[in-house]
Formats: sequence, structure tokens, C-alpha cells
Amino acid sequence: MASLGNVGSLVTRRRTAIMAFSLAIMMLATACGSSSSGTGTTKKLTIAFVMGAEADPFFKAMKVGADAEAAAKGVNLIWQGDPSVYSPATQIPIVDNVLALHPSGLVLIPTDPNALQPEVTKATGMGIPVINVDTHVTDLSNVLSFITGDNTDGGTKAADAMAAAINYQAGTTYQVVVGLTSPTTTTNVARLAGFKQEIAAKYPGMQIVDVGYSQSQAAVANTNVSNWLTKYPNLAGIFAIDGTNATGAAAALQAKGLVGKIALVGYDAYPANVALLKQGVFTALIAQNPAQEAKLAIDDFVQYLTNNNSKTGITPAVTIPNVVLDKNTSAADLQTYTYPG
Repeated sequence: MASLGNVGSLVTRRRTAIMAFSLAIMMLATACGSSSSGTGTTKKLTIAFVMGAEADPFFKAMKVGADAEAAAKGVNLIWQGDPSVYSPATQIPIVDNVLALHPSGLVLIPTDPNALQPEVTKATGMGIPVINVDTHVTDLSNVLSFITGDNTDGGTKAADAMAAAINYQAGTTYQVVVGLTSPTTTTNVARLAGFKQEIAAKYPGMQIVDVGYSQSQAAVANTNVSNWLTKYPNLAGIFAIDGTNATGAAAALQAKGLVGKIALVGYDAYPANVALLKQGVFTALIAQNPAQEAKLAIDDFVQYLTNNNSKTGITPAVTIPNVVLDKNTSAADLQTYTYPG
């Protein structure tokens, strides 16, 4: 049970979030009724993005790309998500409130493939087209396009990087753990599948002895890893399957004085984590391109909505390659792939 102080803090944070959301809703309402420049007779497009946790640097980097492309294309942008918690319970009400304003299109980054499926059905039933970015709902038949990184390949590359870091030798057993945001988020599921497949095919001595979930909160990931470091004194490696888990895992290793003794392979090139890569805290980071994902989503919507809702030229599934960053990566490439803040 939370203390009264914690409850008060939580209430304050929630009130702040509600006020911020209300302001965004008023801005969207104004935007939905505005006209494009020039003739003043054409309604300006409004594209809504609803993601999982706004505080996650991955989504901050995605917003940089969305803001730039929205400005370039002359469309209004609404950007909403829970301030910090990655959960269907917090995401669904936000989607409902955005849909009530009837934007021109919805970019939905679902926190759960099944729980958010009804929101896609609701949107399309209202005549609002939907694009999934990063993660996806289970049934993509009513989704205009799905744009993501190559997550299975990312998991495969993470297994290879970890095997190299621990100097894998056939016939030896190595204990590894995996930190995830949730058991159902499609990016996490695909990365874990790729990791497991590569281990089974090439590194059978690597045994996943535990997994943990953080809801995209680095502090929870830190606690998970700290507990593992006590529970598994012979731990060889950690796969932090997304950026917030990577942040939490790195802090736990530093606090325990185990940097360089346990291989840490992370996901997402947060600026702070790239700095830790340079210091040797991370063995490797798997980098995505969230800004590009957002750009492509806006471009697809503009093409679709200004071409009489024609799907011609819209690619239904776009997979953007991942890149492995490690000690051998050049300074120029590190700068290129570090997420904008």
C-alpha cells in the first residue's frame, strides 16, 4: 500500500497530466476547425499521435520527427500519451478522448495488441483512418499502414553481440536475463523471439534464467536488475530489450560495481545511453529510427487524405533496419544514430 505522501504525489502528477491533456484537447479542437493557408476554404488536416509513455526518450525522438514533418506538410499535430506509464489502462481513455474530436487521421502506437484493437475498430467506424507505428494491433486489416523497426532482427543481433561479449564457448553454460516493458507489446515480443531463435540456433549454452517487466519505467527496471544481480551471482549477460530497461539496467550495474563484468546489451540510442556505451557500460546498443517512423506515417496520411482516400502508393508494411552500435562504431555514426532529444 502506498504511503499518504506517495498518494499525494500521485494525485498531483495526475492532476498535472489532466490539465496538460485538457490544454492539448483545446488546441486540437481549434486545429480541427482551422483552414489551410491560401484560399481559406480547404480544411487543414489534423493528425493525432497517441503513444504509450511521453517521457520515454524513444517517443520524444519520434515527436521530433513528427513535429518537423507536420510543419513541412502544413498539417496540425496532436501528440498525446500518459506522462510515464506504459499501459493499456492509461492509453485507452486518451485514445477515446482524441477520437471524440474526430481528427483527420490517428497514428496509434498500441501498448497491447488485443486491448487496443477495439480502438482501431472504433476509429475506422467513425471514418478516421489509422496507422500503427512501432507496435501494432493484432488484426491489421483495417490499418492503413504499419511502420516499425526490424525487431526480430534486432533480437538476433542482440544475441550475437552478447555471445561475442561473453566470449561464448561451446559446452559452457552462461546465465542471461531479459528486461522487457510488457509481455504483450509487439516490439518486445518480436525482439525476444529473435533473441531466443538465435540462441537456439547458435548459442545453446546461453540460458535465459529470468525475465522481468517495467512498464517503460527505468526505476522498475533498475529494481529488477538489482534483484537479479543478487539472485544470480554467476550472471553473464543482460538483454535490456528497450530503452527504459537499458537505462535502469545500466544504473544497476554501475551501483553494484559490475560494469565490464556482466555483458549489457541494450536497445535504443538514447543520448545518455550512447554516452554510457562510450564509457563501456553497454556492450552494444541496438538503434532504431523513431523520427523516420513518424515522418513516414505523416507522409502516408497526407498522401491518402489528399488523394481521395486512395491507398495507391501506400505501402501497408514498412520495416526499417536496426543498427548495432558498439565500441567499434565511428563517432560520426554514433552521432547519426543517437536519438534527437
